[in-house]
Amino acid sequence: MAILSENPGAPVAHYPVIIIGGGAAGLVAALAARDGGSEVLVIERDPTPRGTTAMSTGLIPAAGTPDQAEAGVTDSADTMAKDIIAKAGTTDDAVVHALAAQSAEVIGWLKRQHGVPLSLVTGFLYPGHSNMRMMGTPHRTGEELMAGLNNACAAAGVDILTDAQARDLVADAQGRVTGVVIQRPDGATETVTCNALILACSGFAGNAEMVARFIPEIHGAVFHGHPGNKGDAVAWGEALGAAVKDMDAYQGHGGLAAGHGIPILWPLIMEGGIQVNRAGQRFADESRGYSVQAANIVAQPGSVAWSVYDARCDAVMRQFDDYTHALSAGAIVEAPDLAILAAKTGLPEAALTQTLADVAAMVRSEKPCPFGRNFPGKPELKAPFFAARVNGALFHTQGGLAVDTHARVLRPEGTPLPNLFAAGGAARGISGPGAAGYIAGNGLLSATGLGYLAGKAAARS
Repeated sequence: MAILSENPGAPVAHYPVIIIGGGAAGLVAALAARDGGSEVLVIERDPTPRGTTAMSTGLIPAAGTPDQAEAGVTDSADTMAKDIIAKAGTTDDAVVHALAAQSAEVIGWLKRQHGVPLSLVTGFLYPGHSNMRMMGTPHRTGEELMAGLNNACAAAGVDILTDAQARDLVADAQGRVTGVVIQRPDGATETVTCNALILACSGFAGNAEMVARFIPEIHGAVFHGHPGNKGDAVAWGEALGAAVKDMDAYQGHGGLAAGHGIPILWPLIMEGGIQVNRAGQRFADESRGYSVQAANIVAQPGSVAWSVYDARCDAVMRQFDDYTHALSAGAIVEAPDLAILAAKTGLPEAALTQTLADVAAMVRSEKPCPFGRNFPGKPELKAPFFAARVNGALFHTQGGLAVDTHARVLRPEGTPLPNLFAAGGAARGISGPGAAGYIAGNGLLSATGLGYLAGKAAARS
């Protein structure tokens, strides 16, 4: 992965806009650039564009949408931005406000102009969001979102080159990228030239050395992400003189079904479920969010925990394909009472019984939670009970190349590189440092929002 000063061979083609990476960020960028009148080439290493998005729930937050109005939800871009900033702490407020301000526009554009079937997720709030604003495809899966984006790109005439690994970039002394060297599975290489380049090849969660260097607290966690997340965008950007920010930021997940690799999603926690360690005891405030909970689980004996909940939570979860897949895979334990639940899970019955009794007292406001969780507002957990053994996992990193409100990659002094853009995991996210600032949807908001901005700006280059 090098920066070359000249093309290693005669270029085989020229495109005004080249995009490296065919996940949500890359395909949204391609659609935006195509709508801007530009010919576009997406370079994708896999046989089919999927990216990290395909492994997610595919939910994108947006404020002020017609779907919210129809559901009686009053929301605004300013409220959404304040929610994100309040959770993140230190972040690029200007980028957050820009993404929030255009979020409804992006969703409407994907739905009306490109036929991506998105609708409002109702019935519960994700941690950190003050309103229901998550938009998803009918089955709430990233695979379904990617299918919609792939169909849209085909209809729009976007050229997607698959089974093609972007190996090197060609750039002049001022940092202007003029070409990309592509390597095929058989080792053959070819060069394609461009006027503008968008890096949408995700972060570095799949690079163990970089994770150990930048995010030691989650090093050793189960990696549940796309294998292409090797940090190529960061390496190229730094070689071109770009700044990087929030490199210790990441999205973890405290609910990956152990041995199955299926996310057990967080609504079961927000509806009153809890997590216990092997000793049958709670160890953290689960409601802070699934990302920050990942490191808490990694720190437990065996780096595992059990999510414990009841039939009411189970009913909420059945709207998610991931959960029904977990049921089919045998990842969910069901028991008519705590004694049988303890026997099936191997958890100590006395400790588990005491933990559930303590939680019930917290729900009734009879005692405080030692970890600060606010339980009132949800019913007590009651039989029958359910449980899932889960790992703390690393899904994707949130730090990356510094960008402005046009998704232009910035140098350390704040000036933009001539024609380089970044979106999704390649760019600095909006979750601030560490894991505590991540709230649901930040990754896909950055992917779709920065992709939209990058595509429009690159088409004008």
